[in-house]
Amino acid sequence: MASGTAATQTSYLNDATPSPNTSKGPVVCVFCGASPGTSSAHLEAARSLAQAFHDHNISLVYGGGTVGLMGEVARTLTKLSGPSAVHGIIPEALLELERDKAGGKIDEKLYGRTTVVSDMHTRKHLMAKEVIKGGSGSGFVALSGGYGTLEELMEVITWNQLGIHGKGVVVYNVEGYYDGLIQWVRTAVSAGFITPSNAGILVEGLTAEEVVKELKEYQVSEDRFRLDWSHK
Repeated sequence: MASGTAATQTSYLNDATPSPNTSKGPVVCVFCGASPGTSSAHLEAARSLAQAFHDHNISLVYGGGTVGLMGEVARTLTKLSGPSAVHGIIPEALLELERDKAGGKIDEKLYGRTTVVSDMHTRKHLMAKEVIKGGSGSGFVALSGGYGTLEELMEVITWNQLGIHGKGVVVYNVEGYYDGLIQWVRTAVSAGFITPSNAGILVEGLTAEEVVKELKEYQVSEDRFRLDWSHK
């Protein structure tokens, strides 16, 4: 599906710490808010996504939070598929905040496995590596969220465009939450800053099942840069 070699797509991330997840099944990284949002539809979408992951034997890697949409998707999938299906990766600085919210610790029986790292860059690096090493249907999904969610989403879109990975990138567009972002992509295409083919790097899903379907059927853009990221 992806252009270029697998080594070219993954070598940029090969120096990351090996993942404890040795499964070759699909792995999806979910970016989302640490708040529940003002509409109950956002929490419901998080639960629906976890249910779809369970139904399709998809493992979750996420930012390790215990509250908001992050906590909801992790708790739901852990309950459905067990702790081994969920891997939270969290910086030490944020861990103290989560410990306070979770009553002193992040319980593996409730939220799955947790890996503590030193900084935000390492967190994103390891999450991306798990996805890239995952099987067919692996990718990145953005539920509703704030600044951090958008930053993480745009980074993996850019990495796709640069040929660092060839995995799907999908926004779960709940109640039109990402309509503005989708329109911005169209505007950037008409203004000549994004090619029409690369506009398809970002895909929209309106239901949890549609999100999984888009990941499975994801087509890599023909206009991606064919760069060699194997040099260190």
